[in-house]
Amino acid sequence: MFITWLISTLIVRYFIKSLMKKDQVKLPPGPMALPIIGHLHHLGPIPHQAFHVLARKYGPVMQVRLGSMLSIVVSSADMAREFLKTHERAFTSRPQLKAVKSLTYGSAGFIFAPYGPYLKYMKRICMMELLGGRQLELFQSIRQQEIKHLLEYLFKKSQEGKDVDMGSELAILTNNIICSMTMSTSCPGAKDKADECRSLLKEGAELVGTFNLADFISFCKNMDLQGLEKRFKKVHERLDDMMERILKEHEEKKSNGGEPQDMVDILLRISKDEGAEMKLTRENIKAFVLDIFGAGTDTSATTMEWALAELVNNPNIFAMARDEIFSVVGRQRVVEESDLPNLPYLQAIVKETLRLYPVGPLILRESTQDCKVGGYDIPKGAHIFVNVWAIGRDPNSWEDPLKFKPERFIVESGGSNVDVKGQNFHFLPFGSGRRMCPGTSLALLVVQTALASLIQCFDFRVHNSSQDMGGNKVDMEEGRGMTLPRAHPLICSPVAHFNPFV
Repeated sequence: MFITWLISTLIVRYFIKSLMKKDQVKLPPGPMALPIIGHLHHLGPIPHQAFHVLARKYGPVMQVRLGSMLSIVVSSADMAREFLKTHERAFTSRPQLKAVKSLTYGSAGFIFAPYGPYLKYMKRICMMELLGGRQLELFQSIRQQEIKHLLEYLFKKSQEGKDVDMGSELAILTNNIICSMTMSTSCPGAKDKADECRSLLKEGAELVGTFNLADFISFCKNMDLQGLEKRFKKVHERLDDMMERILKEHEEKKSNGGEPQDMVDILLRISKDEGAEMKLTRENIKAFVLDIFGAGTDTSATTMEWALAELVNNPNIFAMARDEIFSVVGRQRVVEESDLPNLPYLQAIVKETLRLYPVGPLILRESTQDCKVGGYDIPKGAHIFVNVWAIGRDPNSWEDPLKFKPERFIVESGGSNVDVKGQNFHFLPFGSGRRMCPGTSLALLVVQTALASLIQCFDFRVHNSSQDMGGNKVDMEEGRGMTLPRAHPLICSPVAHFNPFV
């Protein structure tokens, strides 16, 4: 009887509150919500796909209730412009989910910090000291060396006739690049740290992608019904221990006369600057380094894996890309970063990959004030999901949106010269505005150069296929996760085509 009374009370209370709100504000349309869980039953394993299906019925701006949390889903380029540019000031913050607070350092970092003086300061440091053109140029040899290691490994596997999990190897490549740029290869045990970092980040990403009742059901807020809090704490302690060891080693290296050469050194120097605009704490440095690890490893590797899968499925595009590379680079050396401006078709392949498979399929923001957008009232505290995945496949913005067609980004072929800087709202692979990804330049350098090297040096046979490229099609099913992973690993047998190291 008590349970019946409790459930009845909650249902009546829910409907009364809903009716009162409808009289007060004009919210976007949306499906009928269930008591307590709202629209959670609609989400399924891949939220951006579920949102896309609902948007077909309820329009480019709709409301969904994820438990007790009101969320607004944006699914068109025009409405994305309204939220991310016209009314950007109201949507510059990101919600603090429990996984983020517990696993990382919450607002002490860069990615989830509230918009304000600290975020502006850290973004300036990013662009001037860490990820600007001058600093990226200093780290060029690191990127080139790690790509060479990958190619040498694949040549070895080619000689042995063995299959390779390309997604795994590309993740190792990007992780090694980020770790070397962040903590330098001269640090003691750098390789072991890279392996440890990759393992911890993978575990953390799985936890972040786990649905947490405490984030969405109000009366579960202070409960740990799924046992996630203990797992969050355990992973965070291991991450913090790793970060502390890295900082101490850099401080010892500096005290012994070592010259600053990586990102950690730069951040430690800024933290000791008495004349700095803001004081960086030890926690700020740890959080920032962890943000760099998390944002720079999986995302670039996933983009390259999707691009390579599409190239295997489209051998004519693969051949055109290779012809372009050989016409620019020749047959005496491997492609380099300095060649990229002369490889427009390669750049178009990367853009087309980011259109169909954006590593951030949903841009997540939180409204910091009540405002009206598109004729609808958006209350303070609402979560905003801009469905970049759906916008990239919108037939109103793209001709043949499901077809992999790099030519759409080449002016000479009748396409448009759309860039990735967040001003074309039908193409937002790195976000837009004040919270656009500061690592865009680095990501493009790594992805384009590594992908060009693979195209130049190898053919790829699909796992268990006795035929050349195009004999069997690669499965393009999407998997679960925040960075749009593949449902099935890309297992290929590399076949040497051109070896620049002989």
